[in-house]
Amino acid sequence: MLALLLMLRGEADRRYVLIGVGITIINALTYTLLKLYFKRQRPVPFPATLRSRVLERYAFPSGHSSISFGVAFLVAHFYPFLWAQALVYALAGFISLSRIYVQEHYPSDVLAGALWGTGLTAALLPLFEKLML
Repeated sequence: MLALLLMLRGEADRRYVLIGVGITIINALTYTLLKLYFKRQRPVPFPATLRSRVLERYAFPSGHSSISFGVAFLVAHFYPFLWAQALVYALAGFISLSRIYVQEHYPSDVLAGALWGTGLTAALLPLFEKLML
């Protein structure tokens, strides 16, 4: 989808993608720092394997929820169509609920991730819009 927006859409869409990439990078860095600070174990700890050394071991806050709700906020902001907003928020909700279903996160991890991603994106968006003029 990112490649399609960059190739097929107009200049404004390319600007939106760049803003989204910048904010998403900051989001990923900050939720990772929060995970290292809180060090909350996952509901079902996985054994010490390569996965646990390469991927994040900690659960709080949910990175999937943070990114998905941050991107949903961006899409809703830049594309104010009810159908688009409903679609991206439903997708973000399904992504977040799936993290609980596969026992990677507690509900509070997912809620915190959704709030963090939305709040951080809302806070950074005006700055990025000014930078990307």
